[in-house]
Amino acid sequence: MRVLVIGCGIIGAAIAYELSLVTGLKITVIDQQPPAQGATGAALGILMGVISKKVKGRAWQLRQASIQRYQTLIPELEALTGHQIPYNRNGIVKLIFPGEDLDSWEKLAKTRHSQGWHLEIWDDTQIRSYCPQLSIDKIIAAIYSPQDGQIEPTALTKTLVAAATLNGVNFKFGYAVEGVSSTFSDNLNLNTCQQIYTYEGKLEIDWLVIAAGVGSSQLITLLQAQAQKVIDETSATSTIFSPKQEQKNTGVFISNNPNKARQIPTVLPLTIKPVLGQALQLRLENPIGSRDFQPVINGNDIQIVPLGKGEYWVGATVEFPNNVGDVVAEPILLENMKQQAISFCPAIAEAKVIRTWSGKRPRPEGHSAPIITKLTGYSNVVVATGHYRNGVLLAPATAQEIREIIT
Repeated sequence: MRVLVIGCGIIGAAIAYELSLVTGLKITVIDQQPPAQGATGAALGILMGVISKKVKGRAWQLRQASIQRYQTLIPELEALTGHQIPYNRNGIVKLIFPGEDLDSWEKLAKTRHSQGWHLEIWDDTQIRSYCPQLSIDKIIAAIYSPQDGQIEPTALTKTLVAAATLNGVNFKFGYAVEGVSSTFSDNLNLNTCQQIYTYEGKLEIDWLVIAAGVGSSQLITLLQAQAQKVIDETSATSTIFSPKQEQKNTGVFISNNPNKARQIPTVLPLTIKPVLGQALQLRLENPIGSRDFQPVINGNDIQIVPLGKGEYWVGATVEFPNNVGDVVAEPILLENMKQQAISFCPAIAEAKVIRTWSGKRPRPEGHSAPIITKLTGYSNVVVATGHYRNGVLLAPATAQEIREIIT
């Protein structure tokens, strides 16, 4: 069975590796760019699962499944490839400020205990002892989650690619989708996507997985337009359709039988919008806090992520698109974020800025994040996108869900 994955960020790479563990699949991954670009290349890689306030339903199930899978996935990948993936297992410390509901955190700690997980609530004495770099004047408590952590997203993605390659997955970079060919199945009352057209040629498929982050929108729009066309057009034997038709001499081919065409369910729009995030990489002469205990620090949704050798990431801003759909990095927001970090970790003020960067994270519009589902109107198209700020965290569980759908 031929599976095509479009997109090789953390989500696409995780799906490719998970599917490579299934016997009988011929898997190809295509992307316009090298692996770990886009949102993955700008992610901090923080695994906030246990410390999340989600306690039930799909949101918690995905987090729990991912945290559990990471415990086996990292050693599995390292053993297979020989790569070492930077992985901070010192946990996450979340700071609680005046006005926040500490009782809700105490309740969460009890819930996590009943679920087999662990959270600690620190008072000011414990904060001083474990994290002397913090200014506790305005901190009323801290929540420590030892089973969460942080992983380097680019290294993880490249290792997933290396492992999947060893398992027989074919990766093609520099490939852009120019069109698709679908047929309507009278028995299924659905479209079946059969071919993907690129500059490099045609790819025959049995399953299509769209995992292109923000770039998924264009592909989804293309396929949904086809599916809607089946509803509107039942008399023509063939139809040419492509949003790029005026720009390129390539089309999307829909083959229908006019005598047997039936109406498929109304196609609902599925829109992914970009939300920009900026971050800083800083360097200090000496590590802040204890050399032997360097957890991720979270305060007012600002993350301080230790990288080793006195270097830290500080991020990330949350910047929404304007009325015309554009989102442009605002330098003032990056500076404001740094000042907030300094307010609870004063040593940051002495740090040297090594670099700044930004990335656009995929956020669904009108749907809860993430989107992991079959595309409406299709029997063999699966969407895995819209993870917003939790792509690295939810990648393993997403890959497992895609595997269950396809197999």
